[in-house]
Amino acid sequence: MMAERVVIDPLTRIEGHLRIELEREGDSIAKAWSETTQFRGIETIVEGRDPRDVWAFVGRICGVCTGTHSVASITAVEDAIGSKPPVQAQLIRDLVMASQEVHDHVVHFYHLHALDWVNVVSAAEADPAKAVEFAKSIGSKWVGNSEEKFARVKETLQGVLASGQLSIFTGGYWDHPDYRLPPEANLMAVSHYLDALEFQRSIIRVNTVFGGKNPHPNFLVGGMACSIDPNKSETVNQVQLDQIGSWVDEIVDFVEHCYYPDAVAIMSVYKDYFDIGASSPNFLAVGMSGTRYAGDVDKQPVSNTNRSVKPGVILDGDYTKVHPLEISKIREYISSAWYVYRDGDSAGVHPAVGETKVKYTGPQPPYTWLADNDKYTWSKAPRYDGRPMQVGPIARVLSAYIQGEELTKKLVDEAAAKLGIKVEQLNSTGGRTFARAVEAMTNAHHLSEELLPKFIEGLRHGDYNVFDPTKWEPSSWPHKADGFALQEVARGCLSHWVSIEDGRVRNYQAVVPTTWLAGGRDPQGNMGPYEESLAGNGKHPLVDPEQPLEALRTIHSFDPCMSCAVHIMDEDGNIQVQVVTP
Repeated sequence: MMAERVVIDPLTRIEGHLRIELEREGDSIAKAWSETTQFRGIETIVEGRDPRDVWAFVGRICGVCTGTHSVASITAVEDAIGSKPPVQAQLIRDLVMASQEVHDHVVHFYHLHALDWVNVVSAAEADPAKAVEFAKSIGSKWVGNSEEKFARVKETLQGVLASGQLSIFTGGYWDHPDYRLPPEANLMAVSHYLDALEFQRSIIRVNTVFGGKNPHPNFLVGGMACSIDPNKSETVNQVQLDQIGSWVDEIVDFVEHCYYPDAVAIMSVYKDYFDIGASSPNFLAVGMSGTRYAGDVDKQPVSNTNRSVKPGVILDGDYTKVHPLEISKIREYISSAWYVYRDGDSAGVHPAVGETKVKYTGPQPPYTWLADNDKYTWSKAPRYDGRPMQVGPIARVLSAYIQGEELTKKLVDEAAAKLGIKVEQLNSTGGRTFARAVEAMTNAHHLSEELLPKFIEGLRHGDYNVFDPTKWEPSSWPHKADGFALQEVARGCLSHWVSIEDGRVRNYQAVVPTTWLAGGRDPQGNMGPYEESLAGNGKHPLVDPEQPLEALRTIHSFDPCMSCAVHIMDEDGNIQVQVVTP
């Protein structure tokens, strides 16, 4: 029997262009290729620029995880020139990054991933009173769980369906046979989907207070651009701090009483997905969410995160040990990507001396199939000691769990007992979805109980200093300087690498989470994590190639962001092809 070819293009909803090509045999996926079809070239755009300006350019790598690239960039530059930002400046960065990450996880679950599990059409048939009972049964104490609220949502849904125009729900595979939630659970989830829209609008204001705007808040090499004086209206003041406190309380409330119970309940219905979508049994993390290093990980992090959870790697499916992270073992390969290295396609290049030299050899669009070519993507293929690595919430949660972090261990053990799964089953579609909810919980509590109180305590003692001026002038820098930063952001370990010469950027590289995950095959033929999650054992289900819902569930569980992964339209700016998928 010949394999059937299936193309999903584009797969992601809002975050760049990911194309997945599959070969299907029977009702399973036999082979898979992850193809990033967008190139932006921001790493080359910043060459020759003032290093103090680079954060503003690389921050535009993505508008979803806004600010993460900017902070990584200024941290790398600070590492190179020897700048030491004050404690309060680092705390502000931590507050911005923490609120951004919870925002990112909530948006991902409800607006990018939940509809892979939740049937919107079914929700219109639900009994609102029974939806309230379902919410109570899963332990959701969310204030929006009222019969009146659910009835309004049902009425709105019925009106949308009757109109024949599904608006934001257009393109869903609503008649797919593998939607399993009862109508009342679907109604609750759709209502929470709408609540999450309101929540994400509110919580991102934390970034606006400290960064002046969102997306793309303002940052500053050596500290932060915002000034602090609780008694002045034109600075960060007491009124704004009170507002931030209320927003942080809202974060904890939403995550604890809405998001987390929803995620656990939904995945309990799709429990077989803890045995579907396993990928590389190797994981890399430099700590818990928000951990940030200026240079080598043998130093203390510059972030105010849980320092008992150390940088490390989990190797070869051994979920009992975290090995020390050795930065020297990181390499990027281009054997399947449209680039060239001076030492050839089989070379592995460390990001400190990385190259971004484009050589497109693929077919002219529109094309029907890319995987017949050795090179089929714009995403490089990072490896650690030759191994594909998973990064992201699953890597951080597993690392924290093995290292005994208290809240992580409590949440994982309780859910594992409830779901009847083992820790090793977290390497799965269901596990990645669950791990993101666990991390939202740990991050929200860290933001509320540690970061904000520590920042306010500094203010009480009169510490308003947010800028180190000693290394601002280029005359204070070395003639040549190299620096890098590693930072745990929503999708995984992000690193920026900069070489400075005569006060200008000589070389710049960004190795982002989605590059680790979306990269293609390496010179040894090892698949990247996306590819292996679909085709690693030949058993991943795909019942209907016209409605590839199972594949969407697995790839969405990684929260792909292709804009980050390749830092195009044609040269005239014309769209070549446009396809809508759910």
